[in-house]
Amino acid sequence: MTDPWVALEPGADPAERIRVLRHAHETFTEVGTVPKPVRAVVADSWRRSARAGVGPDVTASVELADGDLGAYRAEHPLARVMPLFRELLGTFAADGEHLLAVCDAHGRLLWVEGDPTTRRRAGRMNFVPGARWAESAVGTNAPGTAVAVDRPVQVFAAEHFIRRVQPWTCAAAPVHDPRTGRVLGAVDITGGDGLAHPHSLGFVQAVARAAESQLALLAPRVQTTDTPELCALGRDEAQLRIGGRRIRLSRRHSEILVLLARHPEGLTGDELLCALYEDESVTPVTLRAELARLRRIVAPGLLGSRPYRLTVPVESDVTVVERRLDAGAVTGAAMAYAGPLLPGSQAPAVVRLRRRLADGVRTALIARRDPDLLADWAHAPWGEDDLDVWRALAAVRPTSAVRSRLTALEYELSAPHAWQRRATR
Repeated sequence: MTDPWVALEPGADPAERIRVLRHAHETFTEVGTVPKPVRAVVADSWRRSARAGVGPDVTASVELADGDLGAYRAEHPLARVMPLFRELLGTFAADGEHLLAVCDAHGRLLWVEGDPTTRRRAGRMNFVPGARWAESAVGTNAPGTAVAVDRPVQVFAAEHFIRRVQPWTCAAAPVHDPRTGRVLGAVDITGGDGLAHPHSLGFVQAVARAAESQLALLAPRVQTTDTPELCALGRDEAQLRIGGRRIRLSRRHSEILVLLARHPEGLTGDELLCALYEDESVTPVTLRAELARLRRIVAPGLLGSRPYRLTVPVESDVTVVERRLDAGAVTGAAMAYAGPLLPGSQAPAVVRLRRRLADGVRTALIARRDPDLLADWAHAPWGEDDLDVWRALAAVRPTSAVRSRLTALEYELSAPHAWQRRATR
């Protein structure tokens, strides 16, 4: 299987898979051992469900009803993107006799919409607004498990832990706060066996990503307009925004401000010399001259000395990306990453920071396995030769164009080594 989070391999027989899963479920219920045919993500979820004391015949409990539910939904952050969910998934759910469901971070269903007949059937197992479908309450299910593992997941038939849900198939993806990375909840599509297709999971994942992007646009800016902002990603000459002005900095001044913004405690002259210059023959006089010119360009009093430091906090796009990565907000970090840090700079400290930041973003993208985020990186100038990203993209979006580019890239990167081997014979 190319993607462990997808329920069925291409060409698999759903009926045969259901038979195997039912036998596996009964085996686990009786002896507590998960047979090999069960996917690892489902096996892990079954074990968590059992440890939580969930039985195969439990029923979801309704925790929010009537006025409490209405008030909670109105204040929940996902209420702001419900129109987007309805636009992207509503027609798909209605036409396919499926359900669109949205839960909070605790697995409580906030909205369940779609085909009326399907809603009545789902109501008989308490798949209704206000009911708690957390994995710890009702076992393995797409919205509850997606929130538990913070990954998009598809759950097919008898992969569900409780028996009354086993006629259903669902696919869900978590939705994150784009600023903090906190899981807000999950968006889910629930219906019959027809949803057991890789496209269903990819579709829901794309909807979740669109919701995060919409939330990022709707979110108020954190910093005030008085806070200086330094933009240094994807450009050789940084831009400083301060006091209503936009100051274009020289390459050396860009390097200095990037480093001082990262070290609010300040840097000594010797530390700055080592950070900025590869050539050890550069004298402190050269550095002091650069700092004097920078002091005349920026706002009065912004640049202090002994040690060299910024006298007020400066918000940089570098720290925005790092903060979002640390919080797990991969989509937000990718959106803020406008390109390599000062790509033309050879200052040792900037080169290290540029490499560390790029590696952090690309590693997070590869781990997230979001095809759209991977494609954005792969098709950007800085990612067009990134073999690891192209391999990750081919694993989740194996189109002919992606596979062709990967094959060409692998050949290009291996060709010099092949030439060297021939030359040494």
